[in-house]
Amino acid sequence: MYIASAASAFPKHYYSQDMLFAALEQYWGDRLAKPEVLRRLHKNLGVDGRFLSLPIDAYSKLTGWGEANNHWIRTAQKLGHCAISRAITTAGLDLRDIGALFFTSVTGISSPSIDARLINRMGLSPNIKRIPMFGLGCVAGAAGIARAADYVRAYPDQIAVILAVELCSLTLQRDDLSMANLISSGLFGDGAAAVVVAGEGCALKLPGPRILATRSVFYPETEEMMGWDLSEKGFRIVLSSEVPDLIRRQLGHDVDCFLADLGRERHEVGSWVLHTGGPKVLQATAAALALENGQLAASWDCLKRTGNLSSASVLVVLEEVMKNRRPAPGTLGLLAAMGPGFCSELVALEW
Repeated sequence: MYIASAASAFPKHYYSQDMLFAALEQYWGDRLAKPEVLRRLHKNLGVDGRFLSLPIDAYSKLTGWGEANNHWIRTAQKLGHCAISRAITTAGLDLRDIGALFFTSVTGISSPSIDARLINRMGLSPNIKRIPMFGLGCVAGAAGIARAADYVRAYPDQIAVILAVELCSLTLQRDDLSMANLISSGLFGDGAAAVVVAGEGCALKLPGPRILATRSVFYPETEEMMGWDLSEKGFRIVLSSEVPDLIRRQLGHDVDCFLADLGRERHEVGSWVLHTGGPKVLQATAAALALENGQLAASWDCLKRTGNLSSASVLVVLEEVMKNRRPAPGTLGLLAAMGPGFCSELVALEW
């Protein structure tokens, strides 16, 4: 099993963090009792700017969740089409070669799902297998790769595509001035990414890393740490301050056990592809795995450029590594993400 390619796609609207802060300050107006708190939060997030689905002045004019979700449907199709096309072209394949399409998002809903709409829009095979996934959040990019690996293990002559589209700006809640929402307003951005996973029987010109194994880890009694509270106004962010502590306690042990089952050890890993999370998450990840000397540079750089893209984040980091930081052949790698559940997904790679 191989990762053949990874490609991202973003909306055309990009704004610096200073511009976004100014717009949010105006958006909340008198409701924001201490604007300096919001500014301090934004400055400490390590984000230079983010893409938005809509022009920055359009968000104050949204009338409700229904309108925002309609924008999500339209934009998700555009970005999904672009990301898949780029990933397939990079892999030297044809759109009709796709045997299975895994779609994930946690920032909007659609029935039929976006993957079905893309079959019509892109002329994909009518026999394609569709697997829409909702609710996994930040972990879903890594989970999607793992499930695609399961698929091509069963069908080694086929390819599967994982598409993640997250339009976080369309979930912003005007009436929510909780610390979680203030942080998310400065951290999360919009974007999409697609990854092509090919079975052993597929002939590829330049395959990416081989998928050695995958591991799912669920942490009992942690479902209140991250996710959404849903109401007639849409998605209200749930983001516990305990997440970094959980990462410090669990991630190192889980990675070591996973690698041990492969007869490998953590010090052998030469390439890390990790979900961007945020500064505290990346710092906790570095502490849990004893990473230093720029080993998480790709994740930090992607966070700086585009913010946290939820499920698409780890796929964007993968694209960055494949295009600009490709390890030497034979290098052991680990791709990982964590998210609502609370849970983690680990993917061992050989470059």
